[in-house]
Amino acid sequence: MASTVRFTREDLLAAAGKLLPDVIAPGLDVLLCGINPGLWSAATGHHFARPGNRFWPALHRSGFTPRQLRPDEQDQLPSYGLGITNLAARATARADELTREELTAGGVILRAKVAEYAPAWLAVLGVTAYRTAFGTATAKVGPQEATLDGVRLWILPNPSGLNAHFTLDRLTEEFARLRTAAAPSARRDVFGRK
Repeated sequence: MASTVRFTREDLLAAAGKLLPDVIAPGLDVLLCGINPGLWSAATGHHFARPGNRFWPALHRSGFTPRQLRPDEQDQLPSYGLGITNLAARATARADELTREELTAGGVILRAKVAEYAPAWLAVLGVTAYRTAFGTATAKVGPQEATLDGVRLWILPNPSGLNAHFTLDRLTEEFARLRTAAAPSARRDVFGRK
């Protein structure tokens, strides 16, 4: 869906509570985990779809993809060793509408996905959501000493435009740190070639 699509307030409100399928495959280099889908994403059916969300620019500028993908190109991510899931499945206008119980339950579901799909790295996009989901008050942005059942963990800043603590340049720096640590396996390079 092109970025020129516009939704009415009613369209977006109708998207509340909708579920967005994961973009996931076994053995990814990095499984990126958002907090939950926003209403714009739920309305389009694509992750990080709201204009102004900095996920796709940061992903490209950090070297994970050879060009900036559009949200409607999300199904190309596994060819680059990447996938997307969410801690909470329910679409909301703002992540702070989620309950502690939803995030904690999402952590249990995420643990099961990690066990099933065995990515090399799990990158959670949102330190506060990670802390809540896993009961870890000390987590900070960056690599974690803890693993999730043997899968290496990295916490990235939330790329939402509502996160004023991180500019696009700072987000890109954090994504690039992960990119360096999670250099693609020998089976593919940054451009998805085998």
